[in-house]
Amino acid sequence: MIRGALNIKKLLSAMARLDASDLHIKVGIPPTYRIGGTLKPIDGDPVTEDEADHLLDPILSDIQKKRFDETGDLDFAWHIEDPEGGAGDRFRINLLRSGNHTHAAIRRVKAEIPGFADLHLPKVYSDIVHREREGLVLIVGVTGSGKSSTLAAMVDEVNATRSENIITIEDPVEYRFTPKQSIISQREIGIDVTDFHEALRHVVRQDPDVIFIGEMRDQETVLSAIQAAETGHLVFATLHTADTMGAFGRMLEFFPQDERTFVRNSLSATLKAICAQRLIMSNSEITGTKVVPAVEVLLTSPMVKELIRDERDADLPSVVASSREEGMVSFTQYFAELVDKEWVSMQVAKEYAPNRDMLESILKGVEVKAASLVGRIKG
Repeated sequence: MIRGALNIKKLLSAMARLDASDLHIKVGIPPTYRIGGTLKPIDGDPVTEDEADHLLDPILSDIQKKRFDETGDLDFAWHIEDPEGGAGDRFRINLLRSGNHTHAAIRRVKAEIPGFADLHLPKVYSDIVHREREGLVLIVGVTGSGKSSTLAAMVDEVNATRSENIITIEDPVEYRFTPKQSIISQREIGIDVTDFHEALRHVVRQDPDVIFIGEMRDQETVLSAIQAAETGHLVFATLHTADTMGAFGRMLEFFPQDERTFVRNSLSATLKAICAQRLIMSNSEITGTKVVPAVEVLLTSPMVKELIRDERDADLPSVVASSREEGMVSFTQYFAELVDKEWVSMQVAKEYAPNRDMLESILKGVEVKAASLVGRIKG
């Protein structure tokens, strides 16, 4: 793929040409790209200890070098300009110390902010943006599930359609927003503010209408998000959990047992939606892309609010499954829809759907309905 002396800027520039999502730099193996979900090393020698320790020096500031030396971890973003005047590419870079040497995991993030259609997201995502003016909206998923892109699309939809003051708190800033109808301040941890706690302590004094929190990762962040939503702000945030149901447990585990009733009551009053997603290999001939999101959406209807307050989380999946017309959908239902649209193969859907028997039952129902309609037309 790439020969000659290692150069971080050349390695990053090649990611667009190779359609690579990630780049890994580790001592003892050649630089390795992730292409179509598969790790593929370049045609070259293994990275030496000295190369690993200094390969990223050209794109690090003195402050970033100092932080990495002190902590052994560093998250930051870097941007490559497009020589032809396009948006170029941005990269989310994580440095870590391993065996007393520097390793790097680099994710390519296209500089152009995607829209809902680009991401193949269902209409309910747009509905949430246009319906809600206050409250808490969570985008959840595991690492690499496309949370950042989805949230960027939602925030940019607000930016394009409403006159709002948007403040983001990110670690690092991945997408750079251009003000449209709204005004935007993007605060990066470690550069503009020391940490999430400090940024959230002051954010409500900065006259925001919309607050975007890169990730809720501890008790103070969760509590600040809830309080901001309670005081009339629209708060978007991400949470690292696999599905909508897991989001409740993830947030509650940050609090001692005697405070969880209070947190539940606050969530029942402020939570507007939890949108979970995972990226699934797609039929690219139809979708035009290698992966599409499979989603699960929980909206807080009066019944859902009551179940949250009463600690009846176990009843939520049945509410989601029976509320498709309201915009809610379970992962299994959505997999059936993806198969029906031929965006995803049945084999892939069966591999990832939480309930294979239900998936087959839903699809059989679709087939029976379709056959019935054909019979009526012929008759």
